[in-house]
Amino acid sequence: MSTSSEIIYALRLINTPGIGPSSYFKLIEDYGCEENAVSALIKAGKNPWSEEQAQAELKACLADDIKIILYDDANYPEQLKKLTDYPPLLYLKGNPEALNYNRSVAIVGSRSASVNGCKIASYIAQELAKKNVCIISGMARGIDTAAHLGAMTSPDGQGSTIAVLGTGIDVIYPPENQQLYENIAINGCILSEFPLSTQGNATNFPRRNRLIAGLSQAVLVVEAGLKSGSLITAEHAMKQGKLLFAVPGTPDVTKSSGSNLLIKKGAKLADCAEDILPYLKASSTNACPKIIKPRQKVLVFANNDVNYSSNEQADSSLVDLLTVDGVDIDELIRLTGKPAATLFAEISELEINGIIRRLSGNRIALIK
Repeated sequence: MSTSSEIIYALRLINTPGIGPSSYFKLIEDYGCEENAVSALIKAGKNPWSEEQAQAELKACLADDIKIILYDDANYPEQLKKLTDYPPLLYLKGNPEALNYNRSVAIVGSRSASVNGCKIASYIAQELAKKNVCIISGMARGIDTAAHLGAMTSPDGQGSTIAVLGTGIDVIYPPENQQLYENIAINGCILSEFPLSTQGNATNFPRRNRLIAGLSQAVLVVEAGLKSGSLITAEHAMKQGKLLFAVPGTPDVTKSSGSNLLIKKGAKLADCAEDILPYLKASSTNACPKIIKPRQKVLVFANNDVNYSSNEQADSSLVDLLTVDGVDIDELIRLTGKPAATLFAEISELEINGIIRRLSGNRIALIK
């Protein structure tokens, strides 16, 4: 385990303007260690973090039970070191042993996922967790949330779950995932390469996606559009030589166009855990820690569907929850948390506008 002094110098170096992972390691190669590299940068007129800034960062981490893992620590994930730009340090909240897994699958997809998409993601995560597979995702709305929840509620599951954030590890995004954040820290761990208090922006999430792919043996894309950030994760997976799977969707449905395109380009079709498990190879050195059940019950329905938090219920678009196959009205009432009268009024308006149609069995479906 790294000493406080080593962590201080690592923080100062990586937080120098213009210094990224590649230049960080080039400086280590040139000067032998972080301390010498920081001294050289100061002499060259650069502005590394001050010692006071780095000490304040470390103190804040210790106060919130956040660990800083350097690249040469025993707990640093070896699989990340296969990346050409792996982060010199990681912030970790939860159990570092969660990184010692035999098999792992990243499950990613649309933030504005349909009910059926969330069901599939949650169910596959749950079934993989039963087989001692670690589920990795990004804790975003929609598919990410469903995957984490599915992994944590697998009956007698031995799997763990890891959330990789595109923010500082102390920034919960989206904010309604506060309880999910806390439960993941119990059932596995949360990772970030960004300093504390870093807010999400357009450049952070693609960087986050390379780590999601890097930590995984395989990546499963569920319900992604052509402009979905999940396709960036898929691209990273392909570049890294990882297995790539995608759940097929109904043609001409925007939510599934990206997933269908991946299958056309060679991704393996998957709609259940059994489609993925035969391709996963167990490591001879790592053993996945036993899953610890969350203190508070996670909201997953008996039919393997995930519920939305109260904040997200208020913001969810009814159209986002629907597919061309249809969703039961009672299920929509339960998932949105809206009064039946309010929901029926929305359904009537969408029906008049030609966006949805009613199916037999009290089901509502999008029109292609």
